Amino acid sequence: QVQLVESGGGLVQAGGSLRLSCAASGRTFTSYIMGWFRQAPGKEREFVATISASGAITYYSDSVKGRFITSRDNAKNTVYLQMNSLKPEDTAVYYCAADRLGSRLRAGRNVDYWGQGTQVTVSS
Repeated sequence: QVQLVESGGGLVQAGGSLRLSCAASGRTFTSYIMGWFRQAPGKEREFVATISASGAITYYSDSVKGRFITSRDNAKNTVYLQMNSLKPEDTAVYYCAADRLGSRLRAGRNVDYWGQGTQVTVSS
């Protein structure tokens, strides 16, 4: 069993930065690929980024590529999402997720574990 707890959300002006953290419980953190998703009001949840178990491989959606960076510290059981050059359209609840299969995680379906989400609001 893995529990995920996100933090670091808040209100920021357009062009600003935020760093989200996702702390994982359990001793099997390094077995999981970690991902970030977001859901804006009235919209479906969308994939943002994933990072491999070792941290060596990352994937990003086109909408955040070049602005967001995901990383992980396996010694701290924590994954991060550094968000730069934020835009109002980045406003959403951001979720972290964990799965052993990268393809399943990127699809966002039948994912093993989800966090509770953290709100990010970008003002124009």
